[in-house]
This record gives sequence, C-alpha cells and structure tokens, in this order.
Amino acid sequence: MRAAVVGAGAWGTALADLLARNGLDVTLWAYEPDVVASINARHENTRFLAQAPLDESLRATGDLAEAVRNAPLVVFVTPSHVLRGIARSAAAHADENATLVVASKGIERESLALMTDVVSSEISGRAVVGLSGPSFAREVVQRQPTAVVAASRQVDASVRVQQALSSDAFRVYTHHDVIGVELGGSLKNVMAIATGMAEGLGLGYNPRAALITRGLAEITRLGVALGADPLTFAGLAGIGDLVLTCTGALSRNRQLGLEIGQGRRLDESLASRETVAEGVYTTQSAHALASREEIEMPIVAAVYRILFEGADPRRAIGELMTRELRAEPE
Repeated sequence: MRAAVVGAGAWGTALADLLARNGLDVTLWAYEPDVVASINARHENTRFLAQAPLDESLRATGDLAEAVRNAPLVVFVTPSHVLRGIARSAAAHADENATLVVASKGIERESLALMTDVVSSEISGRAVVGLSGPSFAREVVQRQPTAVVAASRQVDASVRVQQALSSDAFRVYTHHDVIGVELGGSLKNVMAIATGMAEGLGLGYNPRAALITRGLAEITRLGVALGADPLTFAGLAGIGDLVLTCTGALSRNRQLGLEIGQGRRLDESLASRETVAEGVYTTQSAHALASREEIEMPIVAAVYRILFEGADPRRAIGELMTRELRAEPE
C-alpha cells in the first residue's frame, strides 16, 4: 500500500520511517529542499533528526501533489499553525477513498479548532483519524517500545491506521474519543512549559508533581466541557503523554520552559531553535478556549501571563499556591 507523510520534522520523519519498515511504499513530503536531498541521498534527515538512519525504501519529495496522489493513507504531521493551508493545497490531489491521519498536535489559534477538524474542513468526505500518545520521535526511530492511540468516530478507519502503524516496537490502540485524545496531546505541551519553568527556577520534585497532577485536572475540566470522555485522560493520550512531555529530556516544550525559568526571553528562546515548540501556540488557544467555555485553568493562565504579558515566572508560579483553598474533587 502507498502512504504519504506530509511534514518532515522529527515526528513526521519517524512515522514515515516506521511505515516504510512495515512494508508500505512511503513518500515523505518536506517543505525544505535540503531535507528532501538528505533523505534521498543519505537516508537521514540531517536537519530535524540527525544521526538516525532511515529505511532505504523511504523517498522524499518537495512536490505535495506527487506525495499524496493515489495514496490510500495520508498522514499529516505539520506544525499546527500551517496545517490548514497545507491540507487545503493537498485536497485536490488526495484520493477520494483515502484515510487521513492527523499527527499534528495543537489547537488552531484563529478558529480554536482541533487538528482533525481543520483537516476535515479542508478535505471533506474522507475518514479522519487523530494519532496521539507518549512518543518522542528519536526513540521511535531507535525502535524503543512505544504505545499510542488512533482515535476516530469511524471504527474501521482507526483499525486501518492501527494495522498500518503497529509493529513489534510500536503498539497502537484504537479509541472513539477524538476530542479527548486530541486535547490531551495538545494541552500537555502547555503543562510541560510550566514544569520546565519550575525546574528553571530551581524548584524540586514536589512542585513538579503538583503541576502535572493539577494540570491533568485542568485538561480534564476543559475536555469534559467540550464533550470528551473524562476516562480518556487517564490513558495514553492523557496522563501518559503528559508525564512524558513534562519530565522527558527530549521534550522541546519542557526545554523552552526551562529557559524561560532561567531568565531567557521568549523571543530569544524561539529564535535559537530549529523546531517548533507547539506549547507556545497552544497556550494562546487554550487560554482563549478556557475563556470561551468559562472554565478555570489557572496553570494555563499563569503560563499565558509569563509568555505574553511579561509576568515574572517565580511570582506567577508562586501565586498558584496562594489561590483560594478548595476540595480536590471537582
């Protein structure tokens, strides 16, 4: 079976390599010409996933139409803020029976739409599956045991994705709760920035545990308001992804928070990195969603104030401890 992977960052490259190792005929679309060249000539993405050998059958292209044409499986793995435009460009060339997988994590800032909704609105009439869970790209390429979730309202579509991606080292579970799976995968990046800030401030394990646990409460609160199943957040796409991203050394969002906690400005941190820290965009979207739904999300609000209103990180994190006392169950 042919498969197209749209987006050749670290995660897109890892998924393309996984599909190729599973025997699919995979074309990886990359925006950057040097990425196309390095994958085709050296079987390595030297820009975004250096020193990770890729399957020799994997082919890259800079032509989006060529990549998605006649592909029964199309996986979108672009940064959230460019997904709509790229999906719109791909729409005219996508197979009418293609299954669309959305592995991008985020919430569109303008519409506050989830990534599967963005793709569905631009490429109508196809089954859409959200892919999320605790998974660092480099560990997937290294064949480290990994488990994720494929969520769709169409069971047969999530099963197709499960079968295409599953291997001895990569286990895919199906799920029905698209909203919960996507929100868990998006909002954990905001919480990772918060835990990174706490670490940068020199705080210990106690505050990190509190931020992760109360962060999960905030994610669940918003998710339920939007129609998610609260049990989803106790699974891989909820607490699983949250713990990994808040504690793992490979987490870009945790690293950005660490730098902010140590006194670096947001613009400086963003300018110094090649890859996107999705949590910055998601902080804006989550803050707007919480306001729209009238949901209290104090950690999101604190991160927003630090990133976009110049609040002092130590003071903003400290204020979380002096909020009105309450019972834990909500």
